Amino acid sequence: MSDKKLVIFDAYAIIYRAYFALPTSLTDLQNEPINAVYGLISMLFKVIEDTRPTHIAFAYDTAAKTFRDDMFEEYRAQREAPDDELISQFPKSIDIIQSLNIPMYSKDGYEADDVIGTITHHTPENILSLVVTGDRDMLQLVDTSTHLLMPQKSLSDAKEFDIEATIQKMGVIPEKIVDLKALMGDSADNYKGVPGIGPKTAIKLLDEYGDLENIYKNVNKIAGKTGQLLTEHKESALMSQKLARIARDVDIEFDLAECEKWELWNDQVDKKFTEIGFKTLKKRAEKLSKDLAAEKQGTLF
Repeated sequence: MSDKKLVIFDAYAIIYRAYFALPTSLTDLQNEPINAVYGLISMLFKVIEDTRPTHIAFAYDTAAKTFRDDMFEEYRAQREAPDDELISQFPKSIDIIQSLNIPMYSKDGYEADDVIGTITHHTPENILSLVVTGDRDMLQLVDTSTHLLMPQKSLSDAKEFDIEATIQKMGVIPEKIVDLKALMGDSADNYKGVPGIGPKTAIKLLDEYGDLENIYKNVNKIAGKTGQLLTEHKESALMSQKLARIARDVDIEFDLAECEKWELWNDQVDKKFTEIGFKTLKKRAEKLSKDLAAEKQGTLF
């Protein structure tokens, strides 16, 4: 592994979390809510301070329907529309990320998860990809060269998940998470898996048979209620597996070199932070930029 590190932000997942973590009374100079943007940029700076990345990228969801919606009409159908106060902050976050010269990637028809899965898939294995997200579905991406950085009780309290930490949290290795979700379903995304099979049974089945395909090859050997449920809900399990799997072949023009051009302080950053009223973040950006420049200069000697 080289000393290069690519940090990839799951932008909306962090914005959403920040919106509910920070008070909506936090407003910009036009008295409009800015708490979610503040939380996103604060976390960006914290991740830079803690991990010292060489490369940074952001992935965004778009408003378009995804292939999962086309595949399964009820996918996420129970989710309520975001608050207007949150929606209004999305374009503001994009403006700031652009001022920091950080590339942003998205694709109609896909979720940010799929975009991130594609980026990590196409990043050389000698570069550590560190995905910043609150979405544990993305633990399926974890391997020797991809880790997740997930906020815990607060935005500033994040835990890094490597393969071992993922096993401890999920009960299976990362590549089996898709099959785990195929069996137990996902209420947040509104697909059922095999109703009646919970995490313990799903993990036990995967430990014994390896994967979903082999479970169904041996379903006649699985006695009792479990075997009956698997047989009755096979179609749901297979559909859930497809919905759970993160794509890694999204047609995006990912350019690793562009991810190295980020900068925390320039005239645009100064202007944006002044317009919004981000006094503390402005000072933090300027100081962190100077610290990073000094560190980089020090490595030359």
